[in-house]
Amino acid sequence: LNGMGDAALGAVTAHLYSAVHPSAMNKDFVTAYKKAFGTRPGFMAVSGYDGIHLIYEALKKTGGKTDGDALVEAMKGMKWESPRGPISIDPETRDIVQNIYIRKVEKVDGELYNVEFQTFDAVKDAGKTKK
Repeated sequence: LNGMGDAALGAVTAHLYSAVHPSAMNKDFVTAYKKAFGTRPGFMAVSGYDGIHLIYEALKKTGGKTDGDALVEAMKGMKWESPRGPISIDPETRDIVQNIYIRKVEKVDGELYNVEFQTFDAVKDAGKTKK
């Protein structure tokens, strides 16, 4: 985003994560990520973080059983707090349920960020929801 320069200021987008998401957990995540990699995290980094969290918690629920059926069953309906906000796994579709944020590009401490200003809570995959 910084590479786009000030021309990006004011652009409004919708997405699942911003590095300036206003939570203590995200601030800790961003700090640790920057220390490890020298840059701020994006949606792929937080998605990887959540994927590993899900696998770890599913393994705890299965007592370490690693077969696919046991893990998938353990994951159904799981809920947790992520650096991006609350997320869960829909027990029927096995898809992630997550907030989608409306964001506007602003300068924060001299850098460009997508600053969240509206939240659509617990969004499911629209292609799989019943009409």
